[in-house]
Amino acid sequence: MALLRSGWLWRQTSVLKRWKLNWCDLWIDGSLCFYKSDNRRELEQRISLKTTCIDVHSGLECGAVTPPENNPKENLIVVLLKDSSTFHLCANSEDDAIAWKLTLLETRRNPVFTYDPYDDSYQAVPLNSYNTVYITPGTGPVFVHQDPFDGVAENLAMGLLAGMAAGAAMRSFLWMPLFFC
Repeated sequence: MALLRSGWLWRQTSVLKRWKLNWCDLWIDGSLCFYKSDNRRELEQRISLKTTCIDVHSGLECGAVTPPENNPKENLIVVLLKDSSTFHLCANSEDDAIAWKLTLLETRRNPVFTYDPYDDSYQAVPLNSYNTVYITPGTGPVFVHQDPFDGVAENLAMGLLAGMAAGAAMRSFLWMPLFFC
């Protein structure tokens, strides 16, 4: 799996709203990993941006977020997540913040590739509402596929059968007045 970007970022904690410096790795599968140091031994948090990220703001777009001390507001990065929560980061410079923002946005749009050792080829996996991909660095991908038309044939057959039964029953009721005449 390819590493798209890595480096030091300030991250605001969710409970006490304190800023702490973390080493960050952004993988091509959309995993944003936070470590205590650059040796990557102690994983603190992992966020899957492919499935949870809505948008990314940087600099003055971040609104009322206050950056850590000795950092200007132009270094801020705010990641908006699907569960209506936000994730606050701060880079070391404005250029670094813009580069992180563009890489984070690019990660959302990148397709996920899987390697087929039998064909010696890579295949893109489309991500849509019916195809979910779970990928963890160091392990292989696990695909969960739900067919959008799963169960349609059974429902159609039951509907046709119920319609024929109702039609047969109604037909016998229509002929009943002639028997009484």
